[in-house]
Formats: sequence, C-alpha cells, structure tokens
Amino acid sequence: MTLQPQFYKDRVCLNVLANSVENAQDCYEAAKENIVLGVLSKNYETDEAAITDMKRYQAATNNALSVGLGAGDPNQSTMVTRLVGTLQPQHVNQVFTGVGASRQALGQTETFINGLVSPTGRVGFVNIATGPLSSRSTQAVVPIETAIALLKDMGGSSIKFFPMKGLACKAEYKAVAKACADNDFSLEPTGGIDLDNFEEILQIALDAGVKKVIPHIYSSIIDQTTGDTRPSDVARLFEIVQRLVTA
Repeated sequence: MTLQPQFYKDRVCLNVLANSVENAQDCYEAAKENIVLGVLSKNYETDEAAITDMKRYQAATNNALSVGLGAGDPNQSTMVTRLVGTLQPQHVNQVFTGVGASRQALGQTETFINGLVSPTGRVGFVNIATGPLSSRSTQAVVPIETAIALLKDMGGSSIKFFPMKGLACKAEYKAVAKACADNDFSLEPTGGIDLDNFEEILQIALDAGVKKVIPHIYSSIIDQTTGDTRPSDVARLFEIVQRLVTA
C-alpha cells in the first residue's frame, strides 16, 4: 500500500472531497492519480463505521485517502488520530495541536500530515490556536517561520492555511508560501478556492519555490444536486496544474 501521495512532476497534488467510492474513483482518474480524496471523519457516528467505509475508498484509489476533520472542526482531532493509526492513509488533515499525536499513531514518516494555521490580518504571522480548547480562547499569533518549526518538531509535513477565502488574504498567503519555500516545507492552501482563482493561487506557491503544494478545492466544484465533486472540474484543474508545472 502506497503511503505517499502522488504529486504531478513531484510538485502538485490536488485535494478534493469524495461523496462516494465511485465519485472518488472518477476524480482519481480525472487527475491521472495526482490527487488525494477527502473523506470527513465528522460524517461517521463511530470509529468502526469510519474505518470500514474509508477502507473501501483506499481499495478503490490505491490508498489516495485524505482523512478529513470536517470544515476544520477541532473537535474531530482525536477521532482523526484514532482512525489514521489503523488506516495508514496517504494524507491526514489535522489542527495544529493534533499533529504530534497523529504522527505517533501512524508510526511512520511517509504519510502527509498537515497542521492547520489561520490568517491573522498581519503579514508574516499566523494563528496556531486551532485545537479543541485553544480555538475557543484568544488567538496564539506567531511568525509563520515559528509555526513551521513547531510543526516539524511534531512530525508535520505541511502548513494548511485556512480559511483563505480565496485571495482575500493574498499578501499573507504570499508570505506563508515564501516561508514554506525558505524552510523546505510543503503548503496546502485551503478555503474559497475555485476554478477562477485556482491558477493564481497555485502560481503564487510555485513562484515562491514551494517544493510540494496540495491545494484543497471543495465546495466550488461540488454538484449541489448530487453532492458529488464534478470529475470534469477536476480534469480542468489538473490541466491547469500540468500547464503551470511544466511552464
């Protein structure tokens, strides 16, 4: 079972939500396997139900499973840790304070684990108080370089910068991308990304020199009638990835 996500030209891997195993397969094929498929822990009543179902996604996509929280819900942090220790997926979404526990549960260094940090309105600074208790209190604002160092200490793989609201915090995002590049860390831009702003958001990360980028594109490409992520939109996103990475 492959534990590393597949990155196009070793640079970009898409992250989208999967509404069913069939939807996951269709999106996996649309991105020519350069993708991880998000399945949210919040959608399951028990660990057993989540593990049983998520194993079906793993079997259908060569383990391109991204275990999600559910809109960054910090209260899902411990459930995610319990799940990933058993599942051994390619990708794990975590709040900042949950990264160390998830890495320990995995027992290996290959699976990608992101650590969620939030914009602050100050360029070069992020909020790391994204855990179950810390998110209820005042912000813990630190330089982005400090957040990266702490995540490395905990066994994290990447910064999940959320919620970006598209390009609403463009200057902050550029600073995060530069810090990731300078400190050999991966980046996962998340929140409000759509077919219109995706190219600029990805280009910023690539221009900064970020080695590995995992953009999250969620609600904007979901069919509101079926709940499925549209494979045709995934194909369009992957065309943009191919063009920018090979430019």
